[in-house]
Amino acid sequence: MPASPIAFFVVLVLASGAATAQPSPTVSGLGVRRVEISAEPSSAVPPPEVQISPRMSTSFEFDSALDPAKVVLEGEERFSLVDLGRSTLRLVPSEQLLPGERLLLTVRFQDGSVPLDAAFVLVAHPARGERIVEVWRQARTAESYQQEAKEARAETQQCHEENARMRAEQREPSGIAGLLANGVIQKEEGVAAKLLRVNEEVRQHPGNALWAHRAWSYRAPVRVAVAVEFENPDAANPWTAEGASLVSKPGTSLKILTVWQKAPISRYPFGRVVVEAEATPDAAQGPFTLKLWGPGGLRAITLSGVTFP
Repeated sequence: MPASPIAFFVVLVLASGAATAQPSPTVSGLGVRRVEISAEPSSAVPPPEVQISPRMSTSFEFDSALDPAKVVLEGEERFSLVDLGRSTLRLVPSEQLLPGERLLLTVRFQDGSVPLDAAFVLVAHPARGERIVEVWRQARTAESYQQEAKEARAETQQCHEENARMRAEQREPSGIAGLLANGVIQKEEGVAAKLLRVNEEVRQHPGNALWAHRAWSYRAPVRVAVAVEFENPDAANPWTAEGASLVSKPGTSLKILTVWQKAPISRYPFGRVVVEAEATPDAAQGPFTLKLWGPGGLRAITLSGVTFP
């Protein structure tokens, strides 16, 4: 599909804004988290916080059997799934859970050994829910520490590669020449654009912090982007994006590369936010849900029904 003038306009904006863009990590879940419970709990040490997200599964895996009668989840009615096993607890929050809400989870163990119980503070975030939380009550095995070290090395290596990629892109030319240089567009293929009809194919969720007026989506050979113009009804509190996610209907997340806006959004004039993600043509099929959030995961925005050309 040939590239339209508006497509090239937005691509130029993306390229020129690269220096001030806000890179965002992949938000398909934060991997495995390991928590050790001290045998001598102190009131001075607060319970560990665990991030949860609507419609995303968070599983607690304990190294001891739980007492099912002593598992207490605050606000249990706002979870679409609470699945308690012998030594596991799987939680799936519903959309009723609002960003920034904090709920207390307490569990007690069956064997009577110390520590007798454990507590966690569940913190609602629009998209960065933790997938698996391993809770160690007894001494951890050497294999566990080795696996954690392996994962830390892999994460460090990924950060080094991402930094190297960003430095290389900064050395490349800007504008269309830069897009050709880094392979975002190719000789025969440019950028396809699509107008998204807000409140028709794209639906705004109740409770959104900002109101969307217009939206467009874009597709290049290896990337996609969504640009949305917003009005902020709370003029006294300008809005700035901290992060974003693009999740398909089956639950697959695209890797977010950039969340960009020129300035904080107030009531007038409208402010635009651009979200760019890595995606092959096969990976960007079907409707997606776009989520945006401000600092700390608060003042979130959800737009469903986003499609790409």
